[in-house]
Amino acid sequence: MPKIEKSNISLNDIYFLLENPDEIKLNKSTKKKISQSYDRVQKMVENSKAIYGINTGFGPLCTTKISSEETKSLQRNLLLSHSVGVGNPINPELSKLMMLCKIQSLSQGYSGIRIEVLDRLIYFIQNDLTPIVPEKGSVGASGDLAPLAHLFLPLIGEGFFWDGYEKIKAMTVLKQHKLKPFTLHAKEGLALINGTQFILAHAIKAISKLDYLMDLADLSAAMSLEGFQGSLAPFKKELHELRPYSGNKKVASRITNLLKNSQNSDSHKDCDRVQDPYSIRCTPQVHGASRNALSHLHELVNIEINSVTDNPIILDDNVTISGGNFHGQPLAMALDYLTIAASEIGNISDRRSYLLLEGLHGLPAMLSENPGLNSGFMITQYTTAALVSENKSLCFPSSADSIPTGMGQEDHVSMGSISGRKCLEVIANLEKILAIELLHSAQALEFRRPNKFSSPIEKTLSFIRKNVKKLNQDRVLNTDIDLIIDLIEKQVFNVYPEL
Repeated sequence: MPKIEKSNISLNDIYFLLENPDEIKLNKSTKKKISQSYDRVQKMVENSKAIYGINTGFGPLCTTKISSEETKSLQRNLLLSHSVGVGNPINPELSKLMMLCKIQSLSQGYSGIRIEVLDRLIYFIQNDLTPIVPEKGSVGASGDLAPLAHLFLPLIGEGFFWDGYEKIKAMTVLKQHKLKPFTLHAKEGLALINGTQFILAHAIKAISKLDYLMDLADLSAAMSLEGFQGSLAPFKKELHELRPYSGNKKVASRITNLLKNSQNSDSHKDCDRVQDPYSIRCTPQVHGASRNALSHLHELVNIEINSVTDNPIILDDNVTISGGNFHGQPLAMALDYLTIAASEIGNISDRRSYLLLEGLHGLPAMLSENPGLNSGFMITQYTTAALVSENKSLCFPSSADSIPTGMGQEDHVSMGSISGRKCLEVIANLEKILAIELLHSAQALEFRRPNKFSSPIEKTLSFIRKNVKKLNQDRVLNTDIDLIIDLIEKQVFNVYPEL
């Protein structure tokens, strides 16, 4: 699909094309496959044999034969009848990711759709014409039917586009761009709304955030360890070679390198403490387990991006397969796993935040210059506790549930759309939890002066102090927290991904 001459694309290609939409192009071999598949469907329309979605109704109406004259009305009605989404609109970036992933899936040449329809979708992306998609209404099997129906309503002149922060009728926008609505041909409506692109878009967004936040969590943990003057022994390579999970080894190595050449660490090498609490000592095991979950989703998403997930699949002139590639279970279960993984990063971060407030090992209670008169950071930890508790309540796996739909034809569904939405909600809470830990650890480091820290820690502390001053006496901390959250959301902290 992209300018890069290859049939399969990677997660990094998706990020690139999202930022550089003018590079989205269908190459010659791709166009040939798409045209062949479309021609096959046109022949099948006239076939006396019932072929699901081509000359029959949908779902439980799959045995109802549709005449060739009615096939175009059938496809239009499909988009109209399935546009039943409710709730707030999803972020426009997610809508763009859905379109991009759908183009890649349809361009494999097994879906029977015209090149012109894909060209129109590419035009939408390249001209920042983003359809409005409600967040709720998909059960994640038979595809993400409702969200995808809303996404593609503008192709037929229905639905809405974003106009800044407002919505504008699709027909108005099409007229502005001198575009005519499509009359969908046989199978085209079904090919558009059958698929996992709503779930997939959420998975891609979750990965893009957590790739950064996992590194930030290591940095935040290293700062807390420095502030607490914890031991570096639990991060030694020799220990983790004895239990060689890749995530654990990476975290241990990163924290070792983040604290390399720290005068502060050297100053307490011979202290009489036997071992640190788990929130310090077990950081590699906890952060590492979450990294392992993230790696698993990475693998699955790269497969899903290049998969054909509609139904039926057109194999050749005579063979179609009505199967279940639209079922969201492969991503749903992994997203539930990742939700727990993100929640646990927040859980252990809260424990480190709390640990720094207890007045241990030379730190004042509540990290306050004058505890008693001032509450210091006492109540910020209440906020992390609330966020951690909320995240725990969101960790029930949506993929463990299934409610039959379609008069029992769709009698097992994945609920993967809910898995994806919950995962992003937990990640948003995690950003806030880590912001508060960074404030706590930065304050703790101030009490370790005149010791010098490692270069990455010194630079991070300096960056925080350029935006938020040290807390000398009580003030409204909400402003400080929001400033750090904003920096995290923009991913402007240097999290040293090369370590």
